[in-house]
Amino acid sequence: MVRSRMEASMEITVEHLGSVQFEIKTRGHSIISDQPVADGGYDEGMTPPELLLASLGSCAGFYAAQYLRKHKLATEGARVYIRCDKVKDPIPRMTNFVIGVAAPVELTEEHRKGIHEAVEHCLVHNTLLHAPKISIKVEAVAPATK
Repeated sequence: MVRSRMEASMEITVEHLGSVQFEIKTRGHSIISDQPVADGGYDEGMTPPELLLASLGSCAGFYAAQYLRKHKLATEGARVYIRCDKVKDPIPRMTNFVIGVAAPVELTEEHRKGIHEAVEHCLVHNTLLHAPKISIKVEAVAPATK
């Protein structure tokens, strides 16, 4: 059997709610993205860059917890910390990402290495490491029907 390079696809819908707020929807779930008050928002949700960090952190956390569970180590209370720098040159972007994993138990060097390797399997981590192809299509959208 030959496997396709594209094994699955994902899709979300982002709808403008007004001001600088957006509702992000997928599979029956939704979250709000907003901006801080100082940037014209209501601060009722994370900003898009914060959502990117949240995505990376939750993905890393998933893989770290899977490792801990597989090795019968405590998972409750495990934390992932994500930090990055915002830079403007040569273009505005986020860089120097650091993923920190805090396990709720003492770890041997073998388990530290194992968690590190597990987190390296994170889909979001790998997407950021290997620049994805991104296309932009601008279309006229028919008004939503209720």
